[in-house]
Amino acid sequence: KNEELMNSRMHGSEEALAELACRQLRDRTTPRILIGGLGMGFTLRAALDHLGPGAEVIVAELVPAVIQWNRSHLADLAGQPLADPRATVREADVAQVIKEKRGTFDAILLDVDNGPDGLTHAGNDRLYSRGGIAAAKAALKPGGLLGVWSAEPDKSFTKRLRGAGFSIEEHTVRARKTKGRRHTIWLAEKK
Repeated sequence: KNEELMNSRMHGSEEALAELACRQLRDRTTPRILIGGLGMGFTLRAALDHLGPGAEVIVAELVPAVIQWNRSHLADLAGQPLADPRATVREADVAQVIKEKRGTFDAILLDVDNGPDGLTHAGNDRLYSRGGIAAAKAALKPGGLLGVWSAEPDKSFTKRLRGAGFSIEEHTVRARKTKGRRHTIWLAEKK
C-alpha cells in the first residue's frame, strides 16, 4: 500500500473536500470550521476561498514542523493561508479539539493520515471509530457537516457514519482535478 501523506502536485481532492463542504455553508454568515490536518495548506486555502469574510477556520495540526513549514518554506505553495485573519492554527490533536467543543462547528473537515483505512499512525483510528464519529457529531451544530477525505473507499466507515445517524453523501474525486488517483470524500450532515 502506498502511504504517501503529502504531495504538492496532487491536491485536487483536498481542495474538493473544502469546496464540497463550504458550498453547503454558503447561507451561513459566520460559519466556524475545524480542519483536522494542515498538510501543505491546500484544504485550508480552498476553505478560505469558498467562505465569506465572517468565517472562522481553526486548523488542528499535531506536528509542529508542519506548522513551521507552512509559515516559511511552504507558505506560497497554497497562497499563504495562515496569513489570512480568518484562519487560526493550533498545535493540537484534532481529536482532542473535537472532544473539547460541543455544538460549536458548522463543519469539521478531516484530512488526517490517509483516511479511515489508510492509517500510518495507529492513534488516528479513534477519529474514525464509532466513538470518534459520535464526538464529531456532538461538536457540530445542528445541520453541521463532517467532511472526511480518504485515499480509499471504506464501506465499514460509511456504515459507521449511517449508524451514528448522519445523512451521507459519498463523492469520488480525482487527485488532480480531472486525472490521477481517485479519492473518496464523505459529507455527513448532522440531522
